[in-house]
Amino acid sequence: MGNHAVWGLASATFAAAFVEFVEAATIVLAMALTRGRRSALAGAGAALVALVLFSAVVGYSLATWLPRTVLQLVVGTLLLIFGLQWLRKAILRSAGLMARHDEDSAFAAQTAAAEAAGHRNRFGLDWFGFVVSFKGMFLEGVEVVFIVITFGLNAGDVPVAVAAAVCAGLIVAGIGAVVARPLSAVPENALKYAVGLLLTTYGTFWAVEGLGVFHGGSSLHWPGGDWALVVILAGWLIWSRVLVALLPHVRRKSVAANLDRLGSPA
Repeated sequence: MGNHAVWGLASATFAAAFVEFVEAATIVLAMALTRGRRSALAGAGAALVALVLFSAVVGYSLATWLPRTVLQLVVGTLLLIFGLQWLRKAILRSAGLMARHDEDSAFAAQTAAAEAAGHRNRFGLDWFGFVVSFKGMFLEGVEVVFIVITFGLNAGDVPVAVAAAVCAGLIVAGIGAVVARPLSAVPENALKYAVGLLLTTYGTFWAVEGLGVFHGGSSLHWPGGDWALVVILAGWLIWSRVLVALLPHVRRKSVAANLDRLGSPA
């Protein structure tokens, strides 16, 4: 894999992991400030252990049981679907048709829920704080694991993907520990847009390569090799910007048409 592809792999994994860890940190921080730091950190730590085990089992299974071409097709398709979900939300937010994600609001909601919950201790820990922290870290972390495994296995460089995700986690944890407040200054919506583009780009690239399983079993090759990623990325970016520009007009016309129908005599 060329140097530009390695940097693309590291950048995509880092950005995706950073976004997910920011959301997990918001939940853990809310629990730490309202239910106790010890319980919140214990829940987050237990989730990290579970994620490591989950990663090892899933990664080993995929690498061992699936031929490379099938792996490219299956994982590439899943990555494409996953990326399109991110990109869809990013387009709708950029077009003003969906509210932008706000970490301050999310933190306030988590804090309110923690303050309203009853108190029950188990094993010396506040159980609500432990469970919510565990759940938040694990669910957000599963998405990171999915990205790390798919990127790492398909690109043939798992250590780079793992290192990028670990760096993102350490940076988020370090900032969260220092400021002790939601990372609302992070341009999370812009990052999600970028991640959506990267995931759909790599998903398209690998899924098409994996179609070779139906033609002799060997992977198909893009013209220009890894440089095709740049063209695919440009294509998805242009298409997304066209949708951002057109969707508000389509929405206004739809609303106007509905109003006209409601105002028309029966």
